[in-house]
Amino acid sequence: MIGTGSALAAATLPVNSTFAFGQPFTPAQVVTSPSADQADRVRRMKWWHEARFGMFIHWGLYSVLGRHEWVMENEGIPVSEYALLAKQFKPKPFPARDWAKLAKETGMRYMVMTTKHHEGFCHFDTKTTDYCSPKQGPGRDLVREYVDAARGEGLRVGFYYSLMDWHHPDGARCAKDEAARKRFVDYIHTHVRELMTNYGKIDVLWYDVAWPLDAAGWESERMNKMVFELQPDIIVNNRNKLPGDFSTPEQQIKADTEGRAWESCMTLNDSWGYQRADDDWKSPRRVIQNLLACSRDMGNYLLNIGPRADGSVPEDSVRVLTEVGQWLRRNGEAIYGSDPCQPRRSNYASFTRKGNTLFMHVHFWPGNYVAIAGLQTRVKSARFLTSGKRIEFQQDPYRVRLTSFPEEAPDHPVTTIALECDAEPTQDNIFVREEKPRDGI
Repeated sequence: MIGTGSALAAATLPVNSTFAFGQPFTPAQVVTSPSADQADRVRRMKWWHEARFGMFIHWGLYSVLGRHEWVMENEGIPVSEYALLAKQFKPKPFPARDWAKLAKETGMRYMVMTTKHHEGFCHFDTKTTDYCSPKQGPGRDLVREYVDAARGEGLRVGFYYSLMDWHHPDGARCAKDEAARKRFVDYIHTHVRELMTNYGKIDVLWYDVAWPLDAAGWESERMNKMVFELQPDIIVNNRNKLPGDFSTPEQQIKADTEGRAWESCMTLNDSWGYQRADDDWKSPRRVIQNLLACSRDMGNYLLNIGPRADGSVPEDSVRVLTEVGQWLRRNGEAIYGSDPCQPRRSNYASFTRKGNTLFMHVHFWPGNYVAIAGLQTRVKSARFLTSGKRIEFQQDPYRVRLTSFPEEAPDHPVTTIALECDAEPTQDNIFVREEKPRDGI
């Protein structure tokens, strides 16, 4: 990924300054007269918009050292010294089966695995270099194992590929030497062609770090043209310096300012690759809150695991994801295929929407009642999503007050309430602030 150090520990709280309270959000795919390109993008991305949740996997030679995926650059390790890790990298048989099973049980609908990170080591069989998994320690094609595992669990398949390369001799000098640029671009384009040709249908291509070239230098238009010729149903991100199909905010939740499709990629702790000392794990509640914040504004949540060198997933990652998966099995109706949701103002809850149903997700249980200020639509009924139990409520122009709650939250770590409204629910807190009666001094 692009961040290092403190940048990788960026805030994970929901962030979105694009939409003001009371202003409805319009998703990018809603257009009045779609062009052929727009219509094709809608077709290709339909499954992705419905999926909402994916697993990112950062795994490479850096996992042997267990000191962060940027260890080669951050510690100034010579290329010749770092390359020796390729012989030491010997994963257990078929670890991707465990990843895919975990992703499925967590409620994720797609996976994106590093095929080559910045270190330059290829997890796939390539004719371009011996610095690849079939010809080094693993002795086999790890991308092939991953593709088979994901498909075996019915998950969509994505490839991460870093354009930046710290191993290739032309990886830096390509910026100043035209002959080096041509050699390096041919090397990179060949990798992309191999990945798009040798593994069947691929659903996502996730470029990363275009340093040190721009789109013209990478010949990105030609590269994407090749990708779509080989994989006409694929979706492609925006990190080869072209707009692509979706934007990729990193370590923050922020809808694209142009209203485009977007996906927040985040770590479970503060590292993408395995870092044995990093114990700053997100709680299951925080992961669910992040997923809700993405879904509310029609974004996806790509959540990362960093397996150890043998391919095993750290136990803390499994613990967090297992609890998230259990919650989604009870409450996934409020996430998958949800619609844009304008209500968002609460200090103990967040919201998603499907049609005229507003889902109120209470993450800090306040006691025997909850309330929503400024709801501009009439509530017809309310119920706990998991149990279906009806909830008593009162509504006036300024609030909806849901009552007769148990003192302890009925679901953990977040309790979801479904409010059936007579129209699309919207919220206007400024109306409450201006119009609510004020008596005396």
